[in-house]
Amino acid sequence: MSFLISGFPNPRPSMFLLLPAAMALYGTFDTLRCLRLRWSLYHGRVLLLVYMDLMALAMILFLLLYPYEGWLQQ
Repeated sequence: MSFLISGFPNPRPSMFLLLPAAMALYGTFDTLRCLRLRWSLYHGRVLLLVYMDLMALAMILFLLLYPYEGWLQQ
């Protein structure tokens, strides 16, 4: 959804990317609630999901902030 909103090959500024960023942030928080204190395979799987959520969140924030940095596009 964020790739379509940003028009990735030709990035354009869009504040509509705040919606996917907020949803991804909430999803990461919801995944973090599933972590347990003791280590187990369940804990490891949830940790892997948290890392994937953080990578998706970083990509969405990159697509949100990239068009505003003019020196990167030249």
